[in-house]
Amino acid sequence: MRVRGLRKAFGAVTVLDGVDLDVAAGHVHALLGPNGAGKTTLVRILSTLLRADAGEATVAGHDLARAPRRVREVISLTGQHAAVDELLTGEENLWLAARLFRLPRAVARRRVAELVDAFDLAGFARRLVKTYSGGQRRRLDLAVGLVSDPEVIFLDEPTTGLDPRSRQGVWDVVARLADGGATVLLTTQYLEEADQLADLVSVLDGGRIVAEGTPTALKARLGAERAELTFSDDTAYARAVAVLRATTPAEGAPPAPATPSGVVGGPGTDGAALAAGGGVDADPVARRVGVPTDGSASALRHLLDDLDDRGIEVARVELRVPTLDDVFFALTAGSASRKETR
Repeated sequence: MRVRGLRKAFGAVTVLDGVDLDVAAGHVHALLGPNGAGKTTLVRILSTLLRADAGEATVAGHDLARAPRRVREVISLTGQHAAVDELLTGEENLWLAARLFRLPRAVARRRVAELVDAFDLAGFARRLVKTYSGGQRRRLDLAVGLVSDPEVIFLDEPTTGLDPRSRQGVWDVVARLADGGATVLLTTQYLEEADQLADLVSVLDGGRIVAEGTPTALKARLGAERAELTFSDDTAYARAVAVLRATTPAEGAPPAPATPSGVVGGPGTDGAALAAGGGVDADPVARRVGVPTDGSASALRHLLDDLDDRGIEVARVELRVPTLDDVFFALTAGSASRKETR
């Protein structure tokens, strides 16, 4: 899948503002973003349900604008809500999809049996769908989308509203699809979901792709480990933020060796450096400050000693390995304020 300069606006509101995206064949590519970032709009365009205002895209080698029908023949879309008939059984829903795709009867019979087995539907395949749990309904919905054996699969927040056990069941299904060589574009707000399933992650914010990489590479941008320092009063917190931000690397600069204070980096920047390879993140409500560190005992000792020498008392300290949550919050921190000013 190849996307270049894709734009879409609804009235005066620009939802996609020049999106570039590449999804490799046979890979699971996760699209992360806050509410309103344009994830569903992008999926609707790529699945031919919506026209872009500008830009170009190819899906499985077919031009989206010139050959939308060919695109529809090779894709599957599973939306945020299960699109199955509640008055039919699960098996009947699969047969209905096979008939809509005009599969020969023998092929349809074999495909339905394969999907019932692959998605563990046998225990309830002959029950009416209206009796299904949320997880069972979602698994059936995924199975229906695969009746035609599509080359490209769009999953738009497939585990929204599911309990943890059902969510894990859907993850298992997606993992099997990936093992089978399927190309999957997955939108999600669950960072753990992208971490577990995706080969590559793109972060969509403000209508643009603001970061892309493997989950491991994105987490590495925040440093190997982070020291989380909590302060007992606002004065100590504010002084600590000022001191620690003075020792983080400038935006876009390579991380410097650990300083005597135990912080990885050199002089001068603010919290925006998080998105560029390291920096301080500050939570004024919790009075907590996070800084990248090399994780050694000596570095942590120097960090605490340096603050103590400046008369800044630390109430609590924790060491934590960065997660995709940290990456997500660092890269999309301005989203709420931008929306409020529109």
